[in-house]
Amino acid sequence: MMRARKFAVWTMTALAITALPARAQELNLRGAIDFHVHQGPDSVKRAIDADDLARLSKSMGMRGMVMKNHWQPTALLAYLMRKQVPDFEIFGGITQNIALGGINLEAVKRMVATHGGYGRVIWLPTFDNDTPAKRAKNQPSVPISKDGKLLPGVLELIAWIGTQPGLVLETGHATPQEGLMIIREAKARGVKHIVVTHAPDLGWTVEQMREAGAEGAYLEFVYHSTLGSGQADKLKRYADMIRAVGPGHCIMATDLGDVPPGTNYPLEPHGFLQFMQAMHKEGIPAADINRMSKINPALALGLDPLP
Repeated sequence: MMRARKFAVWTMTALAITALPARAQELNLRGAIDFHVHQGPDSVKRAIDADDLARLSKSMGMRGMVMKNHWQPTALLAYLMRKQVPDFEIFGGITQNIALGGINLEAVKRMVATHGGYGRVIWLPTFDNDTPAKRAKNQPSVPISKDGKLLPGVLELIAWIGTQPGLVLETGHATPQEGLMIIREAKARGVKHIVVTHAPDLGWTVEQMREAGAEGAYLEFVYHSTLGSGQADKLKRYADMIRAVGPGHCIMATDLGDVPPGTNYPLEPHGFLQFMQAMHKEGIPAADINRMSKINPALALGLDPLP
């Protein structure tokens, strides 16, 4: 009963959000794919469990999502959630963090082999990325390069991904310099689908984003990073970058699902719609917003965009 009441509240909230001003009536979530969500159960607190998130998102017209976890593979979760919420396209993946063995090709192969074939995304290290600060404090991390070259294990992983045409390689929290090396190597090794994980929040310049886009990579912009103080300035910066790089090379996603103390962050589909409205307010045309939230995510996953 409690879950039913919660879902009813979320659905009513969704209906209220869709009552938009005339300016943004053309924006909606029909066919949208959120490429970056965090869901329960997890080893840290999350705002909503995977099944409730899938039901809510489907009720708001979304096509699907990529479920991410920094410490566990999510291909099995995607398989089970598709049984719970039919006709909703859920995908999973694996991060190359310490909990999963760092750069671990065998773990990636097992994730990809999970029944259903919904394990599509491989993120290079995120929370456990190698940084000068971590090295100075002797904190464990997962390096991916040394002396300006990608490490052998990373090259082996990229080469294997290149033999699997349906997989997506994400740069994780790599530096822009490492990210460009990853993209070039991935293209040379036959990787078809590449996404730069929340690019503007990891120091990528417009010039670097343009270079990545020219190599066929998508640049991910996430709503989560705009929340909090200075949101208006962050959203304007996003819009300026999107215009400079070109919406054909960009993906909009949320990266929502965490529960920071003292905040009231929206659930993922609510946040996605807010993000779309905010970009429209910043002057991004609805057609470009739809491309970045519906068409480009589908193409990055090897799917046909909806008509």
